[in-house]
Amino acid sequence: MQMIPRSHPQLPQEDTRFRNLLGEEMWDRLPPAIRDRFGKRVRGGESVAYQGVVTGMKMNWAGWVLAQVARLVGAPLPYDMSCVGQPAIVVVTEDIAGDGQFWVRQYGRRSGFPQMVHSSKRFAGATGLEEYIGYGLGIALKVEASEAALSFRSDHYFIALPGRRIRLPRLLSPGALRIEHRDLGAGRFRFSLSLGSRIFGRLVSQDAVFQDARA
Repeated sequence: MQMIPRSHPQLPQEDTRFRNLLGEEMWDRLPPAIRDRFGKRVRGGESVAYQGVVTGMKMNWAGWVLAQVARLVGAPLPYDMSCVGQPAIVVVTEDIAGDGQFWVRQYGRRSGFPQMVHSSKRFAGATGLEEYIGYGLGIALKVEASEAALSFRSDHYFIALPGRRIRLPRLLSPGALRIEHRDLGAGRFRFSLSLGSRIFGRLVSQDAVFQDARA
C-alpha cells in the first residue's frame, strides 16, 4: 500500500513591509518579539491565529452611540461592555490578490454571538498603510515605534468609490484612532484600541492580552 505523505503548513516568509514603513532605526528600537510578529509574512492560503482575553473596556455616552451606529457598516468598534473577561481571537491571513493582509477579530460576549470585526490592511496611500473596514470606508494609518510597542495612529479617514477617493474632513471624522501592540514578555502582548474626540473626549477604549501563536 502506498503511503500518502501528510501535508504541513508552509513556514512563513520574511516580511519587510512594516520595517520599510518605519525605517531601520525605528524598527531596531522595537523588542525582538514584536519584530518577529510583524516581520514574518504568512504564505498565501495560510493564517496565523492569536488567542487571548479582553481585559478592559471603557465607553462614554457619545462612544456608545457611535459604536451602535457603526454596526450598520460592519461594527468596527467594540460595542458591548460584557466582552470584558471573555475570550478574544485574532486571525491574520495574507491577501493573495493584493499587497496586504486580512484581519479578523472575534470578541466573546456574555450572551449571544461573539462580535466579529473584519478589516483589510493594504500597504498603499500617502502614509504607506491603509485599513479598509468595508462599505468603502478606510483609514490612512501612520506607524510609530518605541522600545516596548508598535503603534498605529489615524492620519485621516476616506471613502473609496469606483474610480474615486473622497477624503473626509475632520469635522466628519469619528475621532483620533490609536492602536497599540505592546510586548509583555513570555510570548504575550497587549492589543489596545483608543478612539478620542476633541469635543466628546475619550469615546471608546479596549484592551486585550494575547498569546503568541504556536507553530
